[in-house]
Amino acid sequence: MARNIFNQPPKDEKESAASSPAPVKSSKLPGSVGGLRDSLREITANSIRDIEPDRIDMDGLRDRLILEDSSIEDLAESIRKHGQQVPIMVRPSDQPDRYRIIYGRRRLAAIRRVGGTVKAIVRTLDDDASLIAQGQENNLRLDPSFIEKSLFIKEMQEAGYKPGVIQDALGLTRQGVSNHRVVIEQLPDELVRLIGPAHGVGRRQWGDLAALSEKVPLVDIALETLASLPDTTPSTDKFQAVYVACSSKARGAANQSARGQTTVVKDNSGSPVGTLSVDGKSIAIKITRKDNPEFGQWLEERAETTLRQLFEQWQNERGSGS
Repeated sequence: MARNIFNQPPKDEKESAASSPAPVKSSKLPGSVGGLRDSLREITANSIRDIEPDRIDMDGLRDRLILEDSSIEDLAESIRKHGQQVPIMVRPSDQPDRYRIIYGRRRLAAIRRVGGTVKAIVRTLDDDASLIAQGQENNLRLDPSFIEKSLFIKEMQEAGYKPGVIQDALGLTRQGVSNHRVVIEQLPDELVRLIGPAHGVGRRQWGDLAALSEKVPLVDIALETLASLPDTTPSTDKFQAVYVACSSKARGAANQSARGQTTVVKDNSGSPVGTLSVDGKSIAIKITRKDNPEFGQWLEERAETTLRQLFEQWQNERGSGS
C-alpha cells in the first residue's frame, strides 16, 4: 500500500492565511522519505506565502503531456474571478530568494497569465519526498492518463529513483508499475507526444497499438494521419485515428506478405534460369525443364545434397555468430 505523505491542501485560503506565516525550518528531513508522514501531517499549519511567479522555477519531472492547453485559460479565468483557491507547493532553491516548484504547475501557468502573486506552501523537501508529493497531489486533484503515468514512470526510472519511491508517487503496486513500463518501452516517445494524454484510453488499447510497432512505422503513419485532422482534435480522437490507420496498414502488409513475391532469376547474359517464390509460408525454387533441360537434370541429381549442404552452412554460420 502506497504511503500517503501529505494531507490535501486547504480549499479555503482565508483560513490558512489568517495567522502570520511561521518561519520554515531549514533542516532537511531525515533520509529520503523516512519520517515524512508524520512531518507532513501538519502541512496546512505551515506558512502560505505570496510569491512572485518569476521567482519560481519549473523543476522536477513532467507528469503531464500537455501543460499549455485550453484548460489553462479556463483555470486562469476562474482565478481571475474567484482568486486562487488552492496553493501550490514549492521548495527553496539553491539560488537566493528563489524557489523550485513541487506541484501546481497548471495553477502557476494560469496565474502567470492573470498576473499578481501566487499563493504557495514552502517546504524543505529532498528530491524523493518532492517527487512523492508531486505524484500524490496530482492523483488527488486530476488523475493522469495511463500514458502520462507510463511516461512519468519511465522518466523516474531513468532518473534513478528507487522502485519504492516510484510506487509511492503514483500509488501503484510493483506489478502496476511494471504494466505501465512494458507498454511505454514499445512506443516511440514522438508517437506518444503526437497523440497526447488520451484520457480514457487504457493499457489494453495502448498495448494493442504498441504491438503494431513491429509491423508498421507508427510515427510515420501518425504524422500522416494527424496532418489531416483539425488542430483542436481531442487527443482521445487522435489516438483512435492513429490506431485505425496503423491497423489498416498492418493488415495490408500482412495480405501482401501472404500473397508473396515471385522473382525471375537470370544468368549473366540475362537469360532466365528459374524462379524464386517467397510467401508467408514457404520458399520455392522452380526450374522449367523446357527452358533449361540439362541444368534441370543436373540439379535434380544434386538437389538433396545441395540443400543439406546449405542447411549445414547455415548452422555453422549461426553457431559462429552466437
